[in-house]
Amino acid sequence: MKATAEEEIDHYVVLGLPSGEEGETLTLEDIKKAYKAKSLLCHPDKRPDDRDAANAEFLWLRSSFDILCDDQARRAFDALLRVKRERERERLRRGSDRDSKKRRLEERERRAAEEAEEDPEERRRREVEAASAKLREEVARIRAMHAGRRGAATAASSPPPPAAAASAGVGLDGERTLKVSWEKGGEDYGPARLREIFGRFGEVVDVLMRSKGTKKMRSAFVVMASKEAMIAATKSMSGSLMNPLLVLPLHPMAADNSHSSSVKETEQKPMPTENLVGARYQAFEDNILKKLLQKVCNT
Repeated sequence: MKATAEEEIDHYVVLGLPSGEEGETLTLEDIKKAYKAKSLLCHPDKRPDDRDAANAEFLWLRSSFDILCDDQARRAFDALLRVKRERERERLRRGSDRDSKKRRLEERERRAAEEAEEDPEERRRREVEAASAKLREEVARIRAMHAGRRGAATAASSPPPPAAAASAGVGLDGERTLKVSWEKGGEDYGPARLREIFGRFGEVVDVLMRSKGTKKMRSAFVVMASKEAMIAATKSMSGSLMNPLLVLPLHPMAADNSHSSSVKETEQKPMPTENLVGARYQAFEDNILKKLLQKVCNT
């Protein structure tokens, strides 16, 4: 049903008052004051040249005043305004939803158009590159797995070193395994940190942390993928300057003749690598200190 002209009038606005939720809070005194001020302005006596229009305006003013001064009529009018406000909010919300759906649809159409315009050769090239990268990862994984199996088979076919047999190093390939030690209390080294340090010499197959150690030292076994990487690691200083790593081959004969005199003595006379204290460790520690001082002087 179509609303009448009277239903479209906002009686608060006619009296010059705020409408909507704020209008519902106005008191009767507020309404009377507004009516009095408005009636003085639009009274027919104020507009003798246009008395008919002034009379009509004054009648509307009086009608709005009567409605707002009547409790039941005012409640019905406030209810009508609330319904209109809710309808307007719903209309705006639906319009916003339509705009949002339209934007999403336009975005999907734009992406579909871009994909349709994409060069098929370029798309195939990217697919080939992705497949090749995945294949390289799988090949590296398989090679590392076979390298670990070969190391285990070599260790099983020969008796393990006496020192390793009494520790967690049983079954490790002595030609590719390093025994790494460091002092407690300084920078600690975990498996991830050791992989990062020794990864610069070659591929690291595994890192085994020693659960036991001396009161002052901790140690671990680092299994390299090749003997060359193991030898390169024993020739270089590793770890932080404040707590350097003591790096020895698991099998004393695995190192070459380019080591310091203390390491040569170890190669000529095998000793258990488990014994990391005493004169030989002190000599190796002195050699580390000497290299550290040289490195500091050169920087």
